[in-house]
Amino acid sequence: MIMENANDPLESAIGERLRLLRGARAMTLDDLAGASGVSRAMISRIERGEASPTAQLLSRLCAALDLTLSAFFAFSEGTDDPVSRHEAQTVWRDPETGYQRRAVSPQGTPSRVEVIDVTFPAGARLAYPPETAKAGMTQHVWLFSGSLRMTVGEAVHDLRPGDCLYMSITEGHVFENPGDTPAHYAVVLDRGRP
Repeated sequence: MIMENANDPLESAIGERLRLLRGARAMTLDDLAGASGVSRAMISRIERGEASPTAQLLSRLCAALDLTLSAFFAFSEGTDDPVSRHEAQTVWRDPETGYQRRAVSPQGTPSRVEVIDVTFPAGARLAYPPETAKAGMTQHVWLFSGSLRMTVGEAVHDLRPGDCLYMSITEGHVFENPGDTPAHYAVVLDRGRP
């Protein structure tokens, strides 16, 4: 699903980034549409900055490009500064659920680990399908406040503040906030490749 144009600089940057990544992989709009299950017209609208992709749609596009969301949002590649300043970190909000992610890790370092700070609204739910292209990738979900229900494959885990869940990215998983306050948590993602 795509939300109508927000016309802000980040949405334009998302569109340009998608176009550049697709081009770097020599993929046509039709190639990316076939690999992601997202229509050619929708991809074109995102690339032109006319529509804002939701978290689920952006996740499908990233999977087709063999990228994590964090790698997708690493707009300033090539920097090797070991410090990621709070005011310079990329913050993106899903227009559908209000899910907000902050890319905390310094960009352009050789680390396999990415740290993401997330605020997840009360009642929100995001489902991610299995991602076989990301074999070897794992993540820890560390809940700071609120409540979070994680479904990984067939297993359901109700997390309380301080709890940390380890999981493989290759399994289908669902993030759900059953509480009446936002959940605040960190995702520590290990890309699993040297």
